[in-house]
Amino acid sequence: MSDHRARLFRATLVIGIGLMAAVDEIIFHQLLAWHHFYDRSTPTVALFTDGLLHAAELVAVVSGFFLYADVRRDGPIDRRAAWSGLLIGAGGFQLFDGLIDHKVLRVHQVRYGVDNLLMYDLAWNAAGVALLLIGLWLWRGRDRTARTQ
Repeated sequence: MSDHRARLFRATLVIGIGLMAAVDEIIFHQLLAWHHFYDRSTPTVALFTDGLLHAAELVAVVSGFFLYADVRRDGPIDRRAAWSGLLIGAGGFQLFDGLIDHKVLRVHQVRYGVDNLLMYDLAWNAAGVALLLIGLWLWRGRDRTARTQ
């Protein structure tokens, strides 16, 4: 893998992580109010941890775009590699959140007050796996295309 392509992948990976964190925080924490980043304390702590997540996602998105701009200055952008990094980052964040935050650390669940939490967990983690698989498929397809050129 070329240095240019590796840097592009890292930049879009960081952007994907930040964007998926933003989707989680905006939709599930704020709009739907299903959970907070840390729900095992007071409402004040829960809101504070949402703010920390929001700050971290902004840092990830902004730094990812700075990295992307640096890569773009050095040459053309391989869109397939860029999309693969973005989707792998987003799917990786989603799966990490669903398995580590929800199940291992138990900092929060997908949703509270429902009879069948398993369905929410399966949908949450399946979305992460789908994003990861699409990103990996794009990455592998790019590798095959590069070898034939």
